[in-house]
Amino acid sequence: MKLFRFGQAGIEKPGVIIDDKYYDVSAFGGDYNEEFFENNGLARLEEFVKANQGKLIEVPADARIGSPIARPSKIICIGLNYAKHAQETNSPLPAEPIIFFKSTTALVGPFDDITIPKDSVKTDWEVELAVVIGKKASYVTESDALNYIAGYSLLNDVSEREFQMERGGTWDKGKGCDTFAPLGPFLATKDDVADVNNLRLWLKVNDRMMQNGNTDDMIFRVPFLVSYVSRFMTLLPGDVISTGTPSGVGAGFKPQIFLKNGDVVELGIEGLGSSKQAVRAYAKD
Repeated sequence: MKLFRFGQAGIEKPGVIIDDKYYDVSAFGGDYNEEFFENNGLARLEEFVKANQGKLIEVPADARIGSPIARPSKIICIGLNYAKHAQETNSPLPAEPIIFFKSTTALVGPFDDITIPKDSVKTDWEVELAVVIGKKASYVTESDALNYIAGYSLLNDVSEREFQMERGGTWDKGKGCDTFAPLGPFLATKDDVADVNNLRLWLKVNDRMMQNGNTDDMIFRVPFLVSYVSRFMTLLPGDVISTGTPSGVGAGFKPQIFLKNGDVVELGIEGLGSSKQAVRAYAKD
């Protein structure tokens, strides 16, 4: 099953994709949020869709597509989790997963603009596989971890490298700026993804291929990551774990390349669709 949300930012409605057609399921009630996942929402939604087969209304083709989930309690990210990406940044392979956070206020839709922050000169891109948690998880075993996953989505872990690496402290200040987490276009339930350890993921800037990798290059794989993170914090339904990026980020080029006003970023993951963001300079409202 593929879930998406549509409509004006902040008041999105839930939908499902069936045979590549986008349907409104707002009559189901609620939103794709913590309460939905916690209360067996996926199974209830599937029953609703079956009961209303042939009656669902298609979403207009020009409707805005939002993040496939409502704002989660947290967005947890894993750094340097692809061997080739660690190599391009001259970093040793981590002995344990590197954890940092993106602010939940960074969350936007897959086709919304990316805003270059005020005073930024090193805004970068990162295509990533996002894992959405389906039920409360604490001290989960690796062998049981998949049972705590609702599904997967596409995320652009937009990053400001000067803020991240040159301003002291943790990475978080370069990761949580507004618009720095375009998510979607949809959430694919885990049964819809054949092999999460073998998915091509790619990213282009102005139609130039920058990243072209595969999740088989992950150092720490999805079940281990869910188990590992759950040792340090309770994961709530709807929480997102973004699992790292392959090689080809702007900071890895010589000379380095960063986003500028007017650029267009396009990215995708096999089976999880593609997204596209125009890059805009910060402008005071």
